[in-house]
Amino acid sequence: PLTTGPMALLIRNLQRAVPLRRARLRRDCQVLRHILGLGHFDLGLICVDNQRMRTLNGRYREQEAATDVLSFPFHQDLRPGDTPKPLHQDEYNLGDIFLGVEYIHKQSQIYGQDFYNVLTVTTLHGICHLLGYKHNTETEWKQMFQRESNTLQMFNILTGASLKPLTQNIFSKHT
Repeated sequence: PLTTGPMALLIRNLQRAVPLRRARLRRDCQVLRHILGLGHFDLGLICVDNQRMRTLNGRYREQEAATDVLSFPFHQDLRPGDTPKPLHQDEYNLGDIFLGVEYIHKQSQIYGQDFYNVLTVTTLHGICHLLGYKHNTETEWKQMFQRESNTLQMFNILTGASLKPLTQNIFSKHT
């Protein structure tokens, strides 16, 4: 392999709406990267407020609304579950994940969940998008949910946490 060791995890906090301890996010993200076998890839986590998330969501998804996560993959055409196969050192990059921490904080309050737990699960969701997972169809959703579930099971074993995927099955029939 071209790379010789762990690569960078860059965490930038570009918001002031929610107090954020980056050490917990960094630790949890490093565990996720280890489980997924991605420790030798660079990854950027950018924490933003609702205003910046609305702007990004409008520009890239044509939805003028705040959201929890937007992922911008470095490797564009991965099939779900594939690990990138870099040809050059500078291609050891997964991409960037924008975390709407103000949105996530509000949602965690509404549902009575720990903010940092929700942040970790949302980060995993973003990483799955960087790895080619989508949830536009029920089949895609099931694939992504399975990957998130399996990863969080291992995360829980390693950390003593009890995290579950956030992804709701919008395809299930409500009776």
